[in-house]
Amino acid sequence: MRLPAVAVLLLGLAACTGDTPPAPAGATPARSAAAAPAAAVESAGPAPAVLVGAGDIATCDGTGDSRTADLVARIPGTVFTLGDNAYDRGSAAEFRRCYGPTWGRFKGRTRPVVGNHEYGTPGAAGHFGYFGAAAGPRPQGYYAYRAGSWLVVVLNNNCGVVPGGCGAGSPQERWLRARLAADRGACTVALMHEPRFTSSTVHPPSTASTALVKALYDDGVELMLAGHNHGYERFAPQTATGRRDDARGIRQIMVGTGGARLYPFGKAAPNSEVRDAKHWGVLKLTLGAGTYRWDFVPVAGSFRDSGTGRCR
Repeated sequence: MRLPAVAVLLLGLAACTGDTPPAPAGATPARSAAAAPAAAVESAGPAPAVLVGAGDIATCDGTGDSRTADLVARIPGTVFTLGDNAYDRGSAAEFRRCYGPTWGRFKGRTRPVVGNHEYGTPGAAGHFGYFGAAAGPRPQGYYAYRAGSWLVVVLNNNCGVVPGGCGAGSPQERWLRARLAADRGACTVALMHEPRFTSSTVHPPSTASTALVKALYDDGVELMLAGHNHGYERFAPQTATGRRDDARGIRQIMVGTGGARLYPFGKAAPNSEVRDAKHWGVLKLTLGAGTYRWDFVPVAGSFRDSGTGRCR
């Protein structure tokens, strides 16, 4: 376990590229899970970095993406997407007509995750063409960058199409372990599209991602973000196989609330702490010196979720 380390899962430029700075169902009541006082984020030292974003965003036949874009416009910092950024096939035309007028307003400060819908266009060519170097190397789509004192790792867990897959010993898994080792001691957040854990009735948990999550867990990463299922869900810290581990586990937050039609939840999965399938919104992460804070910001309504944690 590195000292200290924390993680969020949303996906780092491979060693050959170098780091680049950022160029319906019911809802459970809103809750907070504080591992450290919120004031800790404002501790002395460099100003905290802010990440803001969501997944499952832009359609040409709805208003959800415009409404979440209005939230992003009021929050400075690096914008992340968690995949399925332009429906239905992630084509160049859909990025231009659907994503461009809404979240495209923030293209210059966006670092994206690639989703399964992007692969509706062969090789996710619309995604890579639209975001360019900010999307990481093509065709891998996994990379890393810095946000203040933090390392952000962006993974491509579309495991059936990413070159080499996501399993133990795959090029991506080897890259991830090497990248984390190179930055041992840095607080880390991880981003991906498909959630390793979910209570949704639409898409099952991404068991194909287990080896990638195991690499994060082995390195002491604490936080990961995902989308894919259209709702908000926060889990207690767990191992890569879903055993609760408050001492060393990874907290997953699923934020598939960027504007696409929301999905229902079924029976709560083990260790699920907060679920909401009624509100579009974005997640704001405030990354301080050894600390982090998350805040779910809804388009409208009373649902909120926030909390704090520390690097290990």
